[in-house]
Order: sequence, then C-alpha cells, then structure tokens
Amino acid sequence: MDNVEDDAWMSQPEAARRLGVTLIQVGTLIANRRLIPAENPAGQAGVTIASVQAEETWRANATKSAKFARLLKDTINWF
Repeated sequence: MDNVEDDAWMSQPEAARRLGVTLIQVGTLIANRRLIPAENPAGQAGVTIASVQAEETWRANATKSAKFARLLKDTINWF
C-alpha cells in the first residue's frame, strides 16, 4: 500500500460517497485495481484521490458496452 500525503488521500467512505456506491463496492473496485489503496501520514487506510477521479471520469464517459465489458472482465478475474 502506498503512503501518500493528506492532499492525495481519501477515506474509503468518502470515495463511496463521491462515486455514489456502497462501501462494499469500493472494496470491489480496490480488489479489481480500479481504485488504488493508500495510507495517509497518520496510517489510515483509504484510496488515492487520483484513482477516484479517474473512476469518476470513466463512469461519466464509458458507454454501456464498455461498462458491460468491464463487468464481464472483473467477474472473470474473480475465478
């Protein structure tokens, strides 16, 4: 897990709010390497702000077929 400064770090609950998903879905996004786990200087686990911004951009611009392809790929990676 990367150690990052506070201005590059976001808690997982905040990431969930920003993305409009549940905390469990944030965990899934981390497991599928869509969000990058990070630790702030205080040692708290979270994710990088850059990865949340990239996910927001992807969600805003991805076509339905791209979203379906990603879902399929992520599901296959679990097996």
